[in-house]
Formats: sequence, C-alpha cells, structure tokens
Amino acid sequence: MEIAVVGAGSWGTALALVLAHKGNQVSLWVRNNDLYKSMMLKRRNEHYLPHANLPPDIRPTLSLEEAVKGKKYIFLVVPSQAVRETVSRLKPHLAKSAILINAAKGLEQDTSLRLSQVIEEELKGDNKYGVAVISGPNHAEEVSQNMPTATVVASKEPEVARKVQEILMTPYLRVYTNLDLIGVEMGGALKNIVALGSGIAEGLGMGDNTKAALLTRGLLEIIRLGKAMGAQGSTFTGLSGLGDLFVTSSSRHSRNLQVGIELGKGSSLKQIMSGMQMVAEGVNTTRVAYQLSKERGIEMPITWQIYEVLFDNKAPKDAASALMQRDKKGEVEDIALEF
Repeated sequence: MEIAVVGAGSWGTALALVLAHKGNQVSLWVRNNDLYKSMMLKRRNEHYLPHANLPPDIRPTLSLEEAVKGKKYIFLVVPSQAVRETVSRLKPHLAKSAILINAAKGLEQDTSLRLSQVIEEELKGDNKYGVAVISGPNHAEEVSQNMPTATVVASKEPEVARKVQEILMTPYLRVYTNLDLIGVEMGGALKNIVALGSGIAEGLGMGDNTKAALLTRGLLEIIRLGKAMGAQGSTFTGLSGLGDLFVTSSSRHSRNLQVGIELGKGSSLKQIMSGMQMVAEGVNTTRVAYQLSKERGIEMPITWQIYEVLFDNKAPKDAASALMQRDKKGEVEDIALEF
C-alpha cells in the first residue's frame, strides 16, 4: 500500500517507520531543504530522530504533490497552527475517497477549532474524504524503538477508524478505536497545559505530591472543558486523556514539560521559545483554552494561572500560591459533577 506522511519531525518520522515496517511504501514530505538532503544522504533524520535508520520503503520528498497524489491514507504530522494551510495546499492532489489522519495535538489559535474541524472546513464539506485523528501516550523516540505502546484512532465514521487501526497495528503498537472524536482531540490538546504546570512545579523544586495533585485536579479541568465542547467524560479516563496526561507530564521526552521546567527556574517564555527546535503545543493551547473557559463559564484555575505565567508575566511561585489558597471545597461532590 502507498501511504503519505506529511511532516518529517520526530512523530512523522516515527509513524513512517511503523508504516514501512509493515511493508508499505511511504512518501515522507519534508519541508526543509537541508533536512531533505541530509535524510537522502544519510538515511536518517538526524535533526529530529537521529537514532533511527530509514528503510528503503520510506521515500523523502520536497514535493507535497508528489507525496500525497494517489495515496489512500495521508497522515498529517505538522504543527497544529500549520494544519489549515497544509490541507489547503494538498487538497487539489487528493485521490478520491482518501482518508486524512491528523496526528497533531492542539487547537487552532484564531478560531478555537479542533484540528479535525479545521480539516473539514478546508475540505468544505466534501464527504468523499474520510477524517480521523490519532492520539495517545506516544513519544516518537520510544515508538521508533519498537517499545510497547498503545494509541487511539478516532473518527465520526466507524469504518474509517477501523481502517486506520488496521494499517497501524503492529506487535509493538496496539491501536484502539473511539467514536468520541471530540473527547480524543480535546484530551490530546488540553493535557499539554497540565504538562506545562508539571514542569513549572519541577522547576520550582516542588515534589511528587505537588505533581500528583496537579495532574489529578488538572484532569478535572480537562473533563470540564471537554464536556462543555461535547465530549464524553469517560473518554478522558482512557489513553488519549489520562494516559497522555501522565506521559506528557512526566517524561523526559516531553517538550511541554521542559518548557515548564525552564519557566519554573525563572526563564521567560520568549527566551525558552527562541532556543527550541520543535513546537511545544501547550503554549498556544493555553491561550485558546483560557478564552474558551471564560466564554463558557468553565472553572479552570490551573489553566488560568498557567496563562498568567505565560502571557502576563506572573511569577510561577505566585501562581502556585494562588492555587493553594483558593476557597475550600469538597472533592467527592466536585468529581461527581464531571461524570
């Protein structure tokens, strides 16, 4: 089978490896000319995933048309804010009944839309195309080394989800399906905010107790906003919710965690972002989630404090103090409201 992977970052490269190891021919679209030349010469993505050799079935290309033309399955693995432009560019070259699978996690900043909504807007309601998303606790570094991993494919159409499940499933990548597209996308996006907070706590020198409280209460915030957007609360207890929240808030591979650590140590957001090679999606997502929570009257104190640290220059220590000194409330009643 011929498959396209659009985006040659760490996750795009890891997905290309999974697909190629199953015997598929994979066209991997590379945006950067220097990276393309290096990949062709060395057969490795030394910039994003240097330990993994590229098998012959992975064919890097600088041409988006060449990558997607005639392909049944097209994985979109570009930063969340680039999804709209990328879909607009590739639409003229889509095969009939192509399936677009988004692997980015975030919300579009200007519209607050989920990324599947962005894709559907750009496809302008053309129902001959299938749309799915893949989300879960899936660090590219571990997937590319065949470490046992589980993920979720979500789509409005059960058959689309099952088809994507089939092409991705391997002995080391277990793939589940879920029809709660909203919940899977919201979990994947919002957990990055909590991961920033986890990093801030670590950067401030706080301990495991702090992180446990942050993740537990952060999950409730994710559920609150997710349900307000139409998701099922139970989805957030699964791989794309709790699973992804745990790994992104604790793993050395997490870019959002690393950004939070540097914030906690006193670096400014501008300083941190200027030194990063890859995108920390939680920064833009915090801005969107803050706006959505205010518009809908959703209580999200952790998100609000992280927003103030990121965009209002609030001292991380002051944000932590503000969370600890909020009004008293009962836990059981609070949790019961979300399920």
